Amino acid sequence: MNPRGEHRDHDPAYRTGESLVEIPRLPIKGNGVLRAGVLQRFHLFGMMELLATYFELTKPRLVSLVLLSAVVGFCLASRGTNNGLLLYVLCATGLVASGSMALNQYWERDVDALMTRTQSRPIPSGRMEPHQALWFGLSLSLFGFVLFISLDRPVSALLALLTELSYLAVYTPLKKKTSLATIAGAVPGALPPIIGWTAAGGKLHAEAAVLFLILFFWQLPHFLSIAWMCRSDYARAKLPTLSVLDTEGGATARQMILNVCALVPVSLLPTLFGITGTAYFFGAFVLGFLFSAVIAAAAFHLETRARWVLRASVVYLTILLMFMVLDRV
Repeated sequence: MNPRGEHRDHDPAYRTGESLVEIPRLPIKGNGVLRAGVLQRFHLFGMMELLATYFELTKPRLVSLVLLSAVVGFCLASRGTNNGLLLYVLCATGLVASGSMALNQYWERDVDALMTRTQSRPIPSGRMEPHQALWFGLSLSLFGFVLFISLDRPVSALLALLTELSYLAVYTPLKKKTSLATIAGAVPGALPPIIGWTAAGGKLHAEAAVLFLILFFWQLPHFLSIAWMCRSDYARAKLPTLSVLDTEGGATARQMILNVCALVPVSLLPTLFGITGTAYFFGAFVLGFLFSAVIAAAAFHLETRARWVLRASVVYLTILLMFMVLDRV
């Protein structure tokens, strides 16, 4: 049923393949040219709304982080300038990442409908049917894999497949069962720089593992801060996140501190492995010290300071990756 009480099957706004934005039936008077012009504008508006809905389904902010880390991996492994290859790699990575996000929203539509912060997403809000999100996600992912293969980058394609499978088949179902899902979810989140690294010709040696570990340990305090701020939503959806189980916040604080303590020394390894120079080393050390100070100040006052960790984590990673590229060897 649509908001007017009519069945969707009889509503032209919900026919398969057409815009889900309902076009008002206005009593337009005047000549045929005027009526056609007004209807064309309404149709264009509906198409723009539909495209915006599909774009929202891809979680563009998360995809932008994936692309940023893939660019860094590519630049660190590249020994020359190949902007054409980089563009193709970004297109392939972006397609797979966008498809994964769309499929994630398809699988989690029941949970999204229960949480305030996700109720407005395309599927739970009724702006898109589940089967449309499913086919959209599958299509994007397939095109991304095909593009990787056409670039003769089979290792990158396999890593992209591993990223998508670990995100959808491991992390997504685990969210409903255990607080350890956050750790599982950090694995696909840490693979994009290795996709970029291998696409540029880099080998799966220790250098690639260093990039993986930096992203892995960074994600844990980042997402723990989000989980703490959204703990009431997670509780409503009956998701056993650490923030729901740890009502006082002590365990969440300890996990933040432990992971940032692992992140700081790991972030210095690119210089020791010959990926970056000494300027990066000292920059990473200062950034790590400042990030650790923020977490130390906020960890045991999460009720009012969890957002500090979230904002500091974004600033930290952005500047750290920029330092990597600027001081690459």
